[in-house]
Amino acid sequence: MDKLIINGGKKLKGEVSVSGSKNAALPIFVATILAGGKFEISNVPFLRDINTTIKVLESLGATIEGNGNIVKIDTTNVNNVEATYDLVKTMRASVLVLGPLLARHGRARVSLPGGCAIGARPIDQHLKGLKALGAEIRLEHGYVEATAKQLKGARINFDVPTVGGTEHLMMTAALAKGVTLLENAAREPEIVDLANMLNLMGAKIEGAGTDNIRIEGVEKLSAIDYRVMPDRIEAGTFMIAAAITGGDIKISNMQLEHLDALVFKMQDAGVEIINKDGFVRVKGPKKLKSINIKTRPYPGFPTDMQAQFMALMCLADGASVVAENIFENRFMHVSELLRFGADIMIDGRSATVKGVKKLSGAPVMATDLRASASLILAGLAAEGTTEITRIYHLDRGYESIEKKLAALGADIVRVKE
Repeated sequence: MDKLIINGGKKLKGEVSVSGSKNAALPIFVATILAGGKFEISNVPFLRDINTTIKVLESLGATIEGNGNIVKIDTTNVNNVEATYDLVKTMRASVLVLGPLLARHGRARVSLPGGCAIGARPIDQHLKGLKALGAEIRLEHGYVEATAKQLKGARINFDVPTVGGTEHLMMTAALAKGVTLLENAAREPEIVDLANMLNLMGAKIEGAGTDNIRIEGVEKLSAIDYRVMPDRIEAGTFMIAAAITGGDIKISNMQLEHLDALVFKMQDAGVEIINKDGFVRVKGPKKLKSINIKTRPYPGFPTDMQAQFMALMCLADGASVVAENIFENRFMHVSELLRFGADIMIDGRSATVKGVKKLSGAPVMATDLRASASLILAGLAAEGTTEITRIYHLDRGYESIEKKLAALGADIVRVKE
């Protein structure tokens, strides 16, 4: 098993390019099931979750080749309609194959999913929507079994905005007969990216990026080439890396407008952010100001940036409150940040962070994907040496992050335990 060793205290400087978005690439890969043919997907990040998705698609009959950040997917022979527990257990997004398989073949059998242990993320909204489209659903022996002779458009009102549910039903409804309306839909940029791809395939989708999406079903979709959007969470993590080290870096291949909520909070904290000439320049202040945040569905402050922002606030002047409103178990990084000398108190879904003058390197353990990033950030800013174990979480969502940080001047290496 690998671990990261960081000798902190280096100000990051230079340029870094953001990889393609994991959270956009996963549903885009799944969407290839809807049309038999040859796809070429570019700007794909090399991550564990991408490899898992490739294995799932291959188990269904797809043929896949990778060359650099380009993946060629041939779904002509996707005839198997079952995704087994062994493949699905490590990643929640695997459940997204259920609807596309159902839409294409009239039946599907998919294991209930797994993923990060950051709180309950049920698929009840997914199943509610599939039933509204005319699917018969059975839950047996840990599997979801769905059948439908003909999916039909329906009005679906989500109880809460759900990114996965919105993506899942948008894909499925693309081949349903008639019009589907998704109300109280999630608005994330990754949903817009998926809708753009589906429309290029021949779908008729309007309103992606708003809370009301209209899908007019079509009889057939076609294979296309598509480029995945940049990863806004990786971009945000590099922005905080510059800020927490008092550095000055330029970030390319990112769309700053996808991070407005983070940008406003970082600017309030004293960080300088300049969007010019195809780069986003981020300069850390001499002293950070304490800022409160509340995680919200997009366009609110992203839950996937909460742990990283908390690491930043550990060195701010004063006290800040971090409220987590999306997942109920997303403060697992707090106990590890305390090992650096941070001053954090948890009260339910809120954490009060009192800024300290310095952090000290320590041995710590990653508990989930974004917690891993927060520990790296703390280690970069801390005095002395930090060792981070269980970094397999990190490999699910960040492509070669230690190499990118080293190129910016960080003293960080990956070693075998």
